[in-house]
Amino acid sequence: MHGTWNSKSLWKAISKGDESAFRHLFDTYYQSLVTFAFRYLRDLDASRNVVQDVFVMLYDKREEINIHTSLKAHLYQSVRNRALNAIKRDKMQREHHNRMWDDNEEHLENEDYGNLNELEGRIAIVVERLPDQCKKIFRMSRQEGIPNAEIAGQLSISKRTVETQISKALKKIREDLV
Repeated sequence: MHGTWNSKSLWKAISKGDESAFRHLFDTYYQSLVTFAFRYLRDLDASRNVVQDVFVMLYDKREEINIHTSLKAHLYQSVRNRALNAIKRDKMQREHHNRMWDDNEEHLENEDYGNLNELEGRIAIVVERLPDQCKKIFRMSRQEGIPNAEIAGQLSISKRTVETQISKALKKIREDLV
């Protein structure tokens, strides 16, 4: 392990592939960056993922990145940008889900009730064919009305995984009903 690092010597060592320097950087900033990301995301798993992504990207691109501010400022700015992008992505995903369900409801209002039973039966068949975890998550969300964060907690998975599985289920239903 090296002695005391300053920002420039630490980055220089990291950019040359010094793993102990990278470990020092990670150990120094990881927890405070997770706390910083949590201020934006309000989700600990998502915050950890954002910070890990920043460190992976930093290490992968260490030879290409030119840091014009301090290393600390660069890390915080990168985490902030990724957290804001995650918020945008989540918002777009929620809006997409809501639009799809609104479209389905409008479509159903125009159907007669005889076709409604047929449609429900077709959806049930598609849902039954989904992979087990996807099916379970979809049913918990759409049939039982359990919020995504609660599903994630009950199944010991991330909220992002819950959202991804619901998206996959909705996509499969849409594909099979067209």
